[in-house]
Amino acid sequence: MTKNGNSLDQKTFDKLSRLYVIALSTIAFSVVVSQILVHKHLATQQSDSTVINVAGRQRMLSQKLTKEIVSLSDYSDKNNRTLLKNKIAATLNLWELSHYALQKGNDSLGLPKENSDKIKNKFKVINPVFDVMRKASNSIIKKLTLNPVVSNDDLVLDVQKIIDNESHFLLLMDGIVNQYDLEADEKVVWLKKLEYFLMALTLTILFGEFIFIFWPTAKSVKATLSELLSAEKKAKKMAFDADELSIAKERSIKELRALSHAMDETLLFARISPKGNLIHMGNKFSRLFKISKFNKEVIFWNVITSNESERVFIENLIKKHKKTGWQGEVKATMKDGTDAWLEMSIIPYRPTEDKSELLIIGSEITDRKEAQLEIERLTKASFEEKMSQQKVISSQIIENQEKEQNRIAKDVHDGIGQMLTGLKYNLESINVDDVEKTASKIKHLKELTTNIIKGVRTATFNLAPPELADHGVVPAITKLTQELSRLTGKEIVLFNKTGFNKRLDSLVEINIYRITQEAINNAIKYAESSNILVSLSHSKNILSIVIDDDGKGFVPSKVEKIKKGDGGMGMTFMNERITYIDGRLFLSSEPGKGTRVTLNIPI
Repeated sequence: MTKNGNSLDQKTFDKLSRLYVIALSTIAFSVVVSQILVHKHLATQQSDSTVINVAGRQRMLSQKLTKEIVSLSDYSDKNNRTLLKNKIAATLNLWELSHYALQKGNDSLGLPKENSDKIKNKFKVINPVFDVMRKASNSIIKKLTLNPVVSNDDLVLDVQKIIDNESHFLLLMDGIVNQYDLEADEKVVWLKKLEYFLMALTLTILFGEFIFIFWPTAKSVKATLSELLSAEKKAKKMAFDADELSIAKERSIKELRALSHAMDETLLFARISPKGNLIHMGNKFSRLFKISKFNKEVIFWNVITSNESERVFIENLIKKHKKTGWQGEVKATMKDGTDAWLEMSIIPYRPTEDKSELLIIGSEITDRKEAQLEIERLTKASFEEKMSQQKVISSQIIENQEKEQNRIAKDVHDGIGQMLTGLKYNLESINVDDVEKTASKIKHLKELTTNIIKGVRTATFNLAPPELADHGVVPAITKLTQELSRLTGKEIVLFNKTGFNKRLDSLVEINIYRITQEAINNAIKYAESSNILVSLSHSKNILSIVIDDDGKGFVPSKVEKIKKGDGGMGMTFMNERITYIDGRLFLSSEPGKGTRVTLNIPI
């Protein structure tokens, strides 16, 4: 021990702490930068193979075009001349498309829009040769269109132009292909150099951390241990105190887990005494019931309802379950006479050994409850009236569910996420004498808190994807496939075959997104698939979405058991949602052959 009672000099400890933070931050920064640079470079290489393939194919197409044109002299009848003309036109069309796409880019062929200066210069040289062959080919096609049995003498001039320029075109095209290949190799070499540099930088940082941080720390700890050997009684007392602290922290962790779980599921929060006195009320609870100030004499059930029978019900409920806890629905009448429905949980809580409280955690479900009551009322009406109003009620239920999920997502992110982040910083500030034990506990609590925050943010993404409201269903599904692929490690790919990008009605977009999300999640959770392909295509009146997986498959007829209580509700929800937007859902699957879910939605 040192003279001032600390196991390490405080100034030295603060210095080492700063060095640790700097070293770890530097490593993290180098890793992030390296990933950004590598991924950015790889993105530029994705189209290299396609470019080289298309450029190489140009040589084949030019030879094919020449061969087909020369073959015209072998036939003089109308049928064969017409067939050859069509082949020449098709080959010329593909040849032209590829030639211009290599220079200007083409999304459908996967070609970039920019070329190097050397490539551009080579194309400037080859373009006149290409134009001569193209014009001659078009001339031949035009003459054959007007008269399929035109004489070879009328075609000989154009044919000769093509023959004369073909070898020159092939030679120039070889130069372009070689230049593409050379540039691709240069990118690979540059990437290797970058990786070696980043690896060397990381090793240098780690070596510096060992020299300037770990080694001085080891020497300081060794000196401290020699001093501790002369103070055995004080060390035993410190160990006893550390064990007591450990027990208290373990208990706090258990309570934190229970509290975090409850708050993840609900939104409104209050603390009361076992007798019902209000100790604390959260901001959302206060805003809902318009309470700005209160004292410890205020009774909880008097605050949340003005109806006497409701007060008696809540009072009896709390007194009966103050030791065991309770969860259910409660009706409250607010000061302005409007009804509010709460899904409420009563949780016994002991902040200290000699003190007990009750946590009241709930969420407002007024919209959902009113919709539920409305449905119950409609079941008593005539069959014709119920059918005519079914879509209106379904729309209200779905819209309220989406509003509820958006509120939950916002509150989880802005409320619980900030609270748990604050918890992390508070735990980091704990000063414990036993360095090794305390460091181990704090490390565990940090990992736990980080995982909770990550889970909250992931749940926020699943509940309310911002792309859906801001940009539409296609960007939202694109983001969904990318995030699920990253989180699950599975290959999940979106292929927009026809480039669909229109905005639809908000409720139609919500239902399309939820059905697609459910189908992908089913493939991940139950099909044990490794690859999932989401394909979009559309015509004038129909948008079609197909979700294919290579999972273990199943017998579709067994899905009927869902309605009998033998399975989940995923397919039921998907059918309800597709029916609401007047679409159709088709399911195709065989054991061992994967599953295909097809959605057809009118647009």
